[in-house]
Amino acid sequence: MRVFTGIQPSGDLHIGNYFGSIKQMVDAQKDSDTFAFIANYHAMTSGGKDLSKLTMQCATDFLALGIDPKKSTFWIQSDVKEVLELYWILSSFTPMGLLERAHSFKDKTAKGIPANHSLFSYPVLMAADILLFGSEVIPVGKDQIQHVEIARDIATKFNNQYGDILVMPEFRIQEEVQTVPGIDGQKMSKSYGNIVNIFGEEKKQMKTIKKIVTENVAMEEPKEFENCNVYNMAKLFLEGDNLIELQERYKKGGEGHGHFKIYLGEVMWEYFREFREKREYYEKNQDEVREILKVGADKARAEAMPMIEKIRSVTGIAY
Repeated sequence: MRVFTGIQPSGDLHIGNYFGSIKQMVDAQKDSDTFAFIANYHAMTSGGKDLSKLTMQCATDFLALGIDPKKSTFWIQSDVKEVLELYWILSSFTPMGLLERAHSFKDKTAKGIPANHSLFSYPVLMAADILLFGSEVIPVGKDQIQHVEIARDIATKFNNQYGDILVMPEFRIQEEVQTVPGIDGQKMSKSYGNIVNIFGEEKKQMKTIKKIVTENVAMEEPKEFENCNVYNMAKLFLEGDNLIELQERYKKGGEGHGHFKIYLGEVMWEYFREFREKREYYEKNQDEVREILKVGADKARAEAMPMIEKIRSVTGIAY
């Protein structure tokens, strides 16, 4: 089974990025043919400021968080130019109405991002990313489901004309982590300003955690955990007896939400300890990161060429 995912190099990674996408890809490496790429072309739709620096930061973070280049094909989007060729070809099979219904375009322009062609055709490039490699499973957050559905619609139109060439991708969501809460209870997102970063200083991270919105309940009173933003973040890091123990602390009373915030900070800091150590190594060895990306791009291109050559042949581009 071929599993495929990508992430834009848009700055510091937060726990929503990790539990919503990256962890799924890391787990998939155990028993799947995994493809993970850094979507630097896509990042240009948001301005692309300091793109080169952010791309290397993202690659360093991905490796630190468990992407294994020996188990996964890991590369930078722009290092496999064939994706742009397929993007153009697929544009001929993409109805305007399909793109006009895309949520991402509406959401981003509503937030003040200038409407341009790259932003409008973003789903076509994403379809090209997916379809170029015969991807079967796409781990996504809830807000990205439509993009996989658009890729399927485009692939269907192409296959109806040229035969069953493009693989139909399926999205995969882990229900318990499809929407990671931010400090205000909304979906964690940089655009909402409610994120908790994975990497950074411990004191700064704790300062952010202390800003998590909670109900005003007297310390001695029992507290509900189901709708508590602190608990819903903490349960991402806990399982079994540790999770039950936290629930009992809520029900017992005698502790304020401030105590639970401190506990969350301690759990989170310990959870990412090994990842921080790996990141320090890769940060000091950036040439090694570049070599990993080069090897990954070579592997990705080798996988892409049979598909693009077949597409060139059936469309008449090859002569």
